[in-house]
Amino acid sequence: MDFGFDSIDSGFSDFETELEEVEVKKVGEFDRGWKIGFGGSVAFTNIFEGILYFGSCDHIFYAADPSTGKELWRFETGGNIISGGVFWKGFVYFGSFDKNIYCLDRLTGKEVWRFRTGGEVFQSINVHDGFLYAGSRDGCFRCIDCKMGKLLWEFKTGKEIIAKCAAEGSRVFIGSFDSFMYCLNAKTGKELWRFKTGAEIHNDTPPLIHEGRIYFTSFDNNLYCVNTETGKEIWRFRTGKYGNAGCPRIYNDVLYHGSRDGILYALTLEGKELWRFKTSGMIEAPPVLIENLLYFPSEDGNIYALNLKGREVWRFKTNGPNYDRPMLYSNTLIFGSWDCHIYAIDMKTGKPAWVFSTSSQNPAPMPPAYASFEMEIKKSGFSENAFSEEKYSSKSKSSSLSQYSIKSEYAATSDYKTKSDYDVNLVPFDESNLSLTAQLPSMNPVVTTTTTGTTTFC
Repeated sequence: MDFGFDSIDSGFSDFETELEEVEVKKVGEFDRGWKIGFGGSVAFTNIFEGILYFGSCDHIFYAADPSTGKELWRFETGGNIISGGVFWKGFVYFGSFDKNIYCLDRLTGKEVWRFRTGGEVFQSINVHDGFLYAGSRDGCFRCIDCKMGKLLWEFKTGKEIIAKCAAEGSRVFIGSFDSFMYCLNAKTGKELWRFKTGAEIHNDTPPLIHEGRIYFTSFDNNLYCVNTETGKEIWRFRTGKYGNAGCPRIYNDVLYHGSRDGILYALTLEGKELWRFKTSGMIEAPPVLIENLLYFPSEDGNIYALNLKGREVWRFKTNGPNYDRPMLYSNTLIFGSWDCHIYAIDMKTGKPAWVFSTSSQNPAPMPPAYASFEMEIKKSGFSENAFSEEKYSSKSKSSSLSQYSIKSEYAATSDYKTKSDYDVNLVPFDESNLSLTAQLPSMNPVVTTTTTGTTTFC
């Protein structure tokens, strides 16, 4: 099954270059998030008290049984939903590109209230102490009463807000496309401090708050560590090009960060690199640690599993980009994909326990991954003399930089491609030579053609 994603297999396939040799100049505003078209693609999911929730680019918010994949209810809006929802008591909240924030009864899907904003609402909502915090494309950050849907206060930033906020105690932290990270009083909206970065702040997961520090990223290619009380920088870590859209997580005193340069970094809490692992696509979500394995998605279409030394154990191939952090539920790994499906992978067998199809099997079209950048090649790695200085603009349809190499002694990488309706390729990894060995016997399930909103059992 070929969904025709330019951002996976196409791109600069005629050369490879070390990332350190690439100079990148931004040539426009980042607006990829606002140009996602209609389709059945799923960006994020969430599981809360035994129910799986997720929105889709088919404009529908779904609830399903995570044990079976059976749909429980659906709620249709007037725009794309790039959210797995957030929760408070018996309600689920999410935003839509129709400029509304919705509150539904989480068991029935019945609408309780909706709040109209001045712009599209992305993943930028969260709940803290009975208050709903939400940003939108109109540049306003709002505090809304969870029960009644009443506006309590709003704070105006300089540009769009696509980032998800974090809250701790009496403070809430939010990043904006105006390049600032703001610290506000959670009850009044009064600004306490602001921190200036070099570019837009766009994080799909909340900034990490840990022991008086907040960790967040910017499209200026830096991961920042800032004091939560003073707003003073403690350290910054420079990643590769193309910015950052995810925030890190800490496991066992190690900081793990996925970047849009396609690398998962392991750092000390003082920002020193321990190891790195590269994929062939952007990483916009931090890994989740399950039984000493790190699981994380990549826009190259894979879900990866690494050990704590950064060595690949296996990967699972879907037919579209992946942005969703996998979740463990009753011995299954559950995640959504841009290929219009939700997958539940049995952790023991590696086979799908079930696959859920959204109402449309056409993936939502998206601009090229690097549409806001122009890349100048200082030195190419495939020929001695060719392309000594070239310019490639990623505004063209096929330019997405899906194949590049990153020079590192830590890189544990392997190159292969598979194609099927539901590729289930858990590939053993030989740590002695850091290369893929023989592939496991085919685990591709027999799949019945799915219809809208249905579950296929495998």
